[in-house]
Amino acid sequence: MADPYATLGVARGASADEIKKAYRKLAKELHPDRNKDNPKASERFSQVTTAYDLLTDKDKRARFDRGEIDGDGNPTMPYGFGGGRPGAGARPGAAGFDAGGDSGDFTDIFEGLFGGGQRGGGFTGGFGGFGRRPAAKGANVPYRLAVTFEDAATLAAQRVTLRDGKTIDLKLPAGVESGTQMRLAGKGDPGAGGNGDAIVTIEVQPHRFFVREGDDVRLDLPVSLAEAVLGAKVRVPTVGGAVMLSVPRGSTSGKVLRLKGQGFHKKGGGRGDQLVTLLVDLPVDDDALIEFVEGWPGKDRGNPRGWMGV
Repeated sequence: MADPYATLGVARGASADEIKKAYRKLAKELHPDRNKDNPKASERFSQVTTAYDLLTDKDKRARFDRGEIDGDGNPTMPYGFGGGRPGAGARPGAAGFDAGGDSGDFTDIFEGLFGGGQRGGGFTGGFGGFGRRPAAKGANVPYRLAVTFEDAATLAAQRVTLRDGKTIDLKLPAGVESGTQMRLAGKGDPGAGGNGDAIVTIEVQPHRFFVREGDDVRLDLPVSLAEAVLGAKVRVPTVGGAVMLSVPRGSTSGKVLRLKGQGFHKKGGGRGDQLVTLLVDLPVDDDALIEFVEGWPGKDRGNPRGWMGV
């Protein structure tokens, strides 16, 4: 029932970016994979994840700020009533009432005042619709799922093995990135009020030559001198497999070519592009090329660095 703002160490008016930044910092420090010999860190990680989940849900955050739910997302009791164990009536003399002698069960007081009391089970109905606090759900269970760069871009189905040994196939959401969380309802720890949830945090793995830039994918592509000078059709790797790309005649290093729809799926629909930067790969110690350039009339023509003021 901890204050989620305090759990993440942010102010009540914190922005979504501030909350996300605080969560990522704590999740990195407390992740179970880094604290295998520290069960308290795992428990704290679960608390941080629960707090982040509540504060990134606009509706839940607003309800918490209004005092309608607590830090676990459970409804709060109006006017401070409640506090007994789930399924049991309040004890005589509790909450400042002097039951004294044979005054009877505390719930009888409310039955007499408001009507509709339910002996031995808290009180319901009557004045303001008071009811006993719902039994708490089980704890949420955090999981980490490593996803390849290509799978994240193409939204390939992922399989998660839960700690009970069961497997679940996940469909990645558009716009997925490292830190994206997916909730598996009822797949957490059991509790009197039902099972908690499994919270799966996605970690997109870096790629050896692709780089993400928003929803686009960038790639540095080496091309031969002949391909750059004369133009050519070359095979280019993309997140969905190799495709053919036309290199224009007279291309130079740094020229960017665009492959439409070969990037990441966007949250609002559609896909980003793949931006291919050409890098002309010159042969080393090629005597014929050296001889050609030395005798080439245009070798001293122009200054390619003039635009830099040098």
